[in-house]
Amino acid sequence: MQTRRFFNTTGPCNPERHFMLPPEDRLVGAQLHRYIRDELYWVLHAPRQTGKTTFLQSWMREINAGDKAISCYVSVETCQGISDPDRSMPAICEAMRKYAQDFGVPVPQTDDVVSISMLSSILSNWADLVAPKPLIVLFDEVDVLEGETMISFLRQLRGGFASRGVGKFPVSIALVGMRDLKDYITASKGGIAPNPGSPFNIKEDSAVLSNFHKEDIVHLFAQRTAETGQQITREALDYVFEQSNGQPWIVNNLFKRATMRILDEDSSETVELKHVEEAREQMVKARETHLDALGERLRDPRIRRVVQPIITGELNPDLGRSNPDVMLAMDLGLVQWTSRTGLTISNPVYTEILTRNLNSGYHDILPSPYTWQWAKPDGSLDMERMLQEFQKFWRRHSDIWEAKADYTEAFPHLLLMAFLQRVLNGGGHIERECAAGRGRMDLGIEYNQFRYIIEIKLVTQYDSPESVREEGLEQIRMYRDRFAPGGAPTFLIIFDRRPKTKEKSWDERISWENEGDVTVLGC
Repeated sequence: MQTRRFFNTTGPCNPERHFMLPPEDRLVGAQLHRYIRDELYWVLHAPRQTGKTTFLQSWMREINAGDKAISCYVSVETCQGISDPDRSMPAICEAMRKYAQDFGVPVPQTDDVVSISMLSSILSNWADLVAPKPLIVLFDEVDVLEGETMISFLRQLRGGFASRGVGKFPVSIALVGMRDLKDYITASKGGIAPNPGSPFNIKEDSAVLSNFHKEDIVHLFAQRTAETGQQITREALDYVFEQSNGQPWIVNNLFKRATMRILDEDSSETVELKHVEEAREQMVKARETHLDALGERLRDPRIRRVVQPIITGELNPDLGRSNPDVMLAMDLGLVQWTSRTGLTISNPVYTEILTRNLNSGYHDILPSPYTWQWAKPDGSLDMERMLQEFQKFWRRHSDIWEAKADYTEAFPHLLLMAFLQRVLNGGGHIERECAAGRGRMDLGIEYNQFRYIIEIKLVTQYDSPESVREEGLEQIRMYRDRFAPGGAPTFLIIFDRRPKTKEKSWDERISWENEGDVTVLGC
């Protein structure tokens, strides 16, 4: 009886158990055959949950199925947080023995030697053991190594590099993690970048794994269709790509939830847009490990320096792609840069997760939405009443709450979104658009098939309220034409963040005006 396959979200894919695409097809800047032929060392880096481990183990099996070389995957994750080589090197050597045994390749012996040569010794022994075939070692999770452990690890690889060859030392080694080798070295040297003559410069290439393209997503679900007959609409596929931007874990999670939780696992019913929309809401609320881990990154000041300007739309010339903080955020998969959008959060799901994580403290202690009369008899939102209630809340609490905020510049955006999320209480959906340099955040709200448009803008010490208002009116009408071509209630909310404004009374700071078809709120 054939084992039923499913969409994988929990670890490396197994083609006998999971629907999967060949990860090697997504490699950018890599020539796998050349790494073996020319005996090269190389780096593969990509964010978590993008298929690195699946690729490594798949390539290892492919190599070992032939008769030209022996390969083994080795994760060094057990050394996380261990900076003492006397403790970490034995752990790495034991990991090599364990993975060799697990994958059915010859198991190397560990010599009783000191830590500064223990790794190179076991690699030499291993190369000798598999001769006359060359040895290829694929080290995963290298980014967990730190301090003296990373330095000792790289030095021992560098020491064996010159003598690499059959029976002597691995002919090819891959170092795999979230960041490029130079970033590991810089971190290990206390933030000092490696110089061109660094003894660690042994790599030939740095390769990356790309996200799924739209046709990849089509081909992935087509495997389920071929196996079960279940179809999916084009509208649903487009939505999966739009929400994930091809991020593999999100794609698989949406498909898995839609086919195994929203619909019954044995159902042949066609997967429609409504099913993947519900799958997305489930996924966001479930706070799964991968998404929670992204939220934890927001505590890092380096990440805050990148994410906060994206939320506020600030134009910051320091946030170029060569900025180390931006490079870190991109390597982690949190943000992306394109010529069309500039610097943005990588996909709408991450935008939702990151903003919810940042404003969860506000959301959780806001009054119950049932204390407000916000629903109309026809099922629409009384958005005017709701935003008037927000103005009252802002007037009473914003100064105290802002004093405790980490993301102070983005505080107005985060508090307003928390307020809206609390009122909607799962009964609607907020679409967020934000990017560094846009000068605004746009919110498109859907509730019971009714649509509402909100734009948030800031007045800083370098702006005039009049210019910000005029710019905002033009921008929000353009956004409304795109999000709700048939028209929708539209609200421009302007937060005056100039120091001198705080000297004014609240009666002077709070305003409500109608500018044609747009309601303008001052806060």
